[in-house]
Amino acid sequence: MPTAQSIGRAFVIHPFPPLGGGDDRHGVTRSPSAGLEEAVGLAAAIELEVVGAELIKLLNPRPATLFGKGTVEALGERIADAEITVVVVDAPVTPVQQRNLEKAWACKVIDRTGLILEIFGARARTHEGRLQVELASLSYQRSRLVRSWTHLERQRGGFGFLGGPGESQLEIDRRLIGERITKLKRELQAVKQTRELHRKARRRVPYPIVALVGYTNAGKSTLFNRLTKADVFAEDLLFATLDPTMRSLSLPSGRKAILSDTVGFISELPTHLVAAFRATLEEVLEADLIVHVRDIAHPDSAAQAQDVMTVLKDLGVDPEDGKSEMIEALNKIDLLDDEGRARVTSRPGFDQDVVAISAITGDGCDALLTLIDRRLSERSRPVEIDLPLSDGSGIAWLYRHGEVLERQDDNEMAHIVINIAQEDLARFAARARA
Repeated sequence: MPTAQSIGRAFVIHPFPPLGGGDDRHGVTRSPSAGLEEAVGLAAAIELEVVGAELIKLLNPRPATLFGKGTVEALGERIADAEITVVVVDAPVTPVQQRNLEKAWACKVIDRTGLILEIFGARARTHEGRLQVELASLSYQRSRLVRSWTHLERQRGGFGFLGGPGESQLEIDRRLIGERITKLKRELQAVKQTRELHRKARRRVPYPIVALVGYTNAGKSTLFNRLTKADVFAEDLLFATLDPTMRSLSLPSGRKAILSDTVGFISELPTHLVAAFRATLEEVLEADLIVHVRDIAHPDSAAQAQDVMTVLKDLGVDPEDGKSEMIEALNKIDLLDDEGRARVTSRPGFDQDVVAISAITGDGCDALLTLIDRRLSERSRPVEIDLPLSDGSGIAWLYRHGEVLERQDDNEMAHIVINIAQEDLARFAARARA
């Protein structure tokens, strides 16, 4: 029986190679065992009690049951003996396959997409986040022939893929879902417009925006909290952060920036889910600098990094095009031995575009702030500014926010040549107009 804390006893299956493609992505190999571990983490993230997990080699998926007859029967015996209530298949499962497996195993079956959406539904906190999750959820449900709209009755959150009161009696009405999707899109458009107003306000008194991106559970929120002294929810859970959070960031030079924490990326993220979260990820599109936070201690760190880059390119952010500024923060070096740390610090570009950190211990975080400061300062250019000597506060402001290259004073005016970022120059101009 489920424990008091869990919502069900789960068995996790990770088929390999992935149904969406091979294990090799652009020369980067992802291990099946790490894929299984990630799937177990996803199940645990919604308080399923994982009592069993297995890798299953799947070369010829069956249209009716995904797995072969012998595999289905063998798994069925184990599922019955362990009193499993939910089987998580870490792969796409068609509605027909889902129904046939549920009949064969006499328990609930949920695929990777449904599981991720269930997590998102349980975790989203802001109005926008809930709208985005519900839109993605309904788009997924509409593709299933028979599902049940039970999530409105659930106290825990989520979207009802794991069952709920009356699931056997209720069938989703496609027309109602279509109407709800249309309404959600209108509401999200209004939210998008509100966010654009906020961005315009920031442009009037502009601060550079630094966005944290990375694979889920890479440590973005822990780093965000350390750098900004905030208290954003951060835990060793997949998708601990779903809603965008922004805070002021103080840099070593004394200048200010806005730091944005974003939802973590994950491999094989459904296309419609990426589209639903586009409004949240628009903060990345607006960023002056992107910090790619990587769990360098993870065995699949390189594959995770490739997944992040793939999603960013889907969003229109490509550091290789020269338009998007990006640096790498190799996190969790506290989990590496001396040899592992030496490998990290000998990487090409280290201290130029790459820095090693531990968000938990704070090791390397000062170096990261210095690198962020330097990269933002590289966007500065020298300008000449004349100010009355009586404007002491204005002169002091320039010294705080730029690098004074030359200054000559006459009887009434200070003639200053200063290296200053464009956003700071715009702020100074706004100050002068006020």
